[in-house]
Amino acid sequence: MIEVGEYQVKEGLYYTKDHEWVQVMDDGTVLVGISDYAQKELGDLAYVELPEVGATVEKGDTLCEVESVKAVSEVYAPISGEIVEVNEELEDAPEKINEEPYEAWIAKIKPENLEEELGELMDAEAYVKYLESL
Repeated sequence: MIEVGEYQVKEGLYYTKDHEWVQVMDDGTVLVGISDYAQKELGDLAYVELPEVGATVEKGDTLCEVESVKAVSEVYAPISGEIVEVNEELEDAPEKINEEPYEAWIAKIKPENLEEELGELMDAEAYVKYLESL
């Protein structure tokens, strides 16, 4: 983990400017979640509206919504592809995102064009620099 002030950035993941993270799995799918920065900015999460398995998302589209005591926020798809699984634990325990933002993934996506789209995301070091600029 890299510490940036009060925030943690997990190495080995890819990040967006909207504070989503992407973890590439051995089978070529990707897990998607929100970063420590995002969950701290949102505050205590009360609800996660999970996306629908089988749906296709385009990069930049709304993947789902998360609701906190402060606001409702959209989580954007960092990668285009088909949603093949969702983390159903979050329906009953959305606070898992607050507790372990890099373990509590939201959706698993089977990407259309992984290599090309990964090149458009930030690695952990670039994301740290981005956070420092905020």
